[in-house]
Amino acid sequence: MYIDLSIYLSIYLSIYLSIIYLSIYLISLSNICLSQLHSWADSGFVVAKSGINCIGHICVLFCHCKYYMPQLGGLAYNVICFVLYLLQLENYIVENMKSEMAQIQQNAVQNHTATMLEIGTSLLSQTAEQTRKLTDVETQVLNQTSRLEIQLLENSLSTYKLEKQLLQQTNEILKIHEKNSLLEHKILEMEGKHKEELDTLKEEKENLQGLVTRQTYIIQELEKQLNRATTNNSVLQKQQLELMDTVHNLVNLCTKEGVLLKGGKREEEKPFRDCADVYQAGFNKSGIYTIYINNMPEPKKVFCNMDVNGGGWTVIQHREDGSLDFQRGWKEYKMGFGNPSGEYWLGNEFIFAITSQRQYMLRIELMDWEGNRAYSQYDRFHIGNEKQNYRLYLKGHTGTAGKQSSLILHGADFSTKDADNDNCMCKCALMLTGGWWFDACGPSNLNGMFYTAGQNHGKLNGIKWHYFKGPSYSLRSTTMMIRPLDF
Repeated sequence: MYIDLSIYLSIYLSIYLSIIYLSIYLISLSNICLSQLHSWADSGFVVAKSGINCIGHICVLFCHCKYYMPQLGGLAYNVICFVLYLLQLENYIVENMKSEMAQIQQNAVQNHTATMLEIGTSLLSQTAEQTRKLTDVETQVLNQTSRLEIQLLENSLSTYKLEKQLLQQTNEILKIHEKNSLLEHKILEMEGKHKEELDTLKEEKENLQGLVTRQTYIIQELEKQLNRATTNNSVLQKQQLELMDTVHNLVNLCTKEGVLLKGGKREEEKPFRDCADVYQAGFNKSGIYTIYINNMPEPKKVFCNMDVNGGGWTVIQHREDGSLDFQRGWKEYKMGFGNPSGEYWLGNEFIFAITSQRQYMLRIELMDWEGNRAYSQYDRFHIGNEKQNYRLYLKGHTGTAGKQSSLILHGADFSTKDADNDNCMCKCALMLTGGWWFDACGPSNLNGMFYTAGQNHGKLNGIKWHYFKGPSYSLRSTTMMIRPLDF
């Protein structure tokens, strides 16, 4: 059975207090050995106070007290004995308390250690949980940071691209601005020139109007003179025909008698009406001859084809190289243009006069750019006079340039760019170019624009013969020629 620790402590404190009181009493009794006893008593008190069992010091104290104060020897002895007893008691208590104190300290340490372990475990758990949460948060933060960095990189790239595009557009805008400045400057210059040209044209227009007025008056006077001359020419033509008949009779008489005129040419001696007369007179080589057309004041040079289909053909139109412009007006198509040795149009007035002499047939020779040749032939051909707009009359179509006729068989009026006589509101002569018997812009136009090889496809205004090469193929060469039906 263990003694209560508080009892030991109270006893221990009582003993120490008794010793203190006893020491104070002894000091007051002895003044002689005050200093010595003070030092010894003080040494013994310190030893007692510190709880150190020092018997040697107590014995020395006892001997000195006995030597200097014999009267106090018994009392001191008793005190010393009491002190020794107390020291022994203290040692006993300390010895008995060692194990219990060690057990108490051990229990306290264990309890404290267990508590600290629990606290540490709890802290470790909380720390682990917080660490896990912090790790999750850190992971989320890292992921978010990575996303933000990726977005920043994408935004940077987009910004760079946009900046690059802006720079390019800025450069283009600057270039366009420079071009606009140049164009504005040029437009201003052109406007100035245009104004000058307009002023010049206005002056020229006024001059031309005055000139046209004067020329109109002159033309009217010339027409009056022409009418008078035409009347006179009719009389002269009759006289000329009589003279020609006389000359012809004289030539025949001279031929029979073997007499030839010096420097005379048979071609000039005979009044040939057309190339058929020339051929029948013995001239069978193709070339240019002079013919005398009835009701015409002057002879006309024409090209005679003596090779095709028996010869005797009078050529009224020829196209071969595009050297002659066929985009002409009514008067030029009336009187003819070009050279009989090359490209030319005989003239509607001459064609009317020739076909009025007797019945004629028409032959049209065609060639494409691949060298293919074809022809169309009509058994009857003649045209009306100018009042009838040189209307075309045809009958009997044959040939290799299509099963159908590309000329209007029922008749059509002649049209030019300044005389619209067709049956279309679109003015065929302006749209298809040239002068022709268009009707309603029909399937043919041998007086259209001349296109060279490679450019002759898809041309509606070219030299076309629909039933030979189609409506948009421009031919290489054409020849229109006439010959009497009874040749």
